[in-house]
Amino acid sequence: MAASQDYIDKALLRRSYRNVWHTDLTKAIQADFPYCCLSLWCGPCVSYMLRRRALYNDMSRYVCCAGYMPCSGRCGESKCPELCLATEAFLCFGSSVASTRFLLQDEFNIQTTQCDNCIISFMFCLQQLACICSLVACIVGNQELSEASQAISCVSDAVYWTVCSCMQTQHKVEMDKRDGKLGGAAMTVPPMQQMSRIDQPMPPQVGYAPQPASYR
Repeated sequence: MAASQDYIDKALLRRSYRNVWHTDLTKAIQADFPYCCLSLWCGPCVSYMLRRRALYNDMSRYVCCAGYMPCSGRCGESKCPELCLATEAFLCFGSSVASTRFLLQDEFNIQTTQCDNCIISFMFCLQQLACICSLVACIVGNQELSEASQAISCVSDAVYWTVCSCMQTQHKVEMDKRDGKLGGAAMTVPPMQQMSRIDQPMPPQVGYAPQPASYR
């Protein structure tokens, strides 16, 4: 119960972060169209590469789901981190993408904009709607309702993979900024204890100027 409350408190704390993403989800395709396409067609592979890069290619830092899930630290990551990361990326793709996002947000004090929140919430709501419609169609046994539920499921899947590809492109652009590939000096690798985890209340301000609390 205490661990669950810690996760809730950490999620609420992200609302007070002062920095914003270099590109929001609506502009991710424009920011790097080829990478967005790669993320769409090879999502788990991209998730694997981005997590390694988020960890500065130092797999000794790796913890399953970046330390944000109950299974974190209990999967033998220290013995074979590459295999564990590959398993996470392919079998728990959504959690893998979200964990990399939280890792970057907590390391660099990045808030999620209202627009991004709306897009992510719409994706979740559409998934729930598709699930409910599928259950109702299964119980009722109506052919027309079954076809409608299948159509909603297809739309839900399309939205899910599109949002995930844009999200991963957003992460890639953010790390391009971190590594000096968009101009400016590259940031130094932080010490192990400064890499974000759920027990770290507030990450250090690294390489970002303070930003306004809201984004429009």
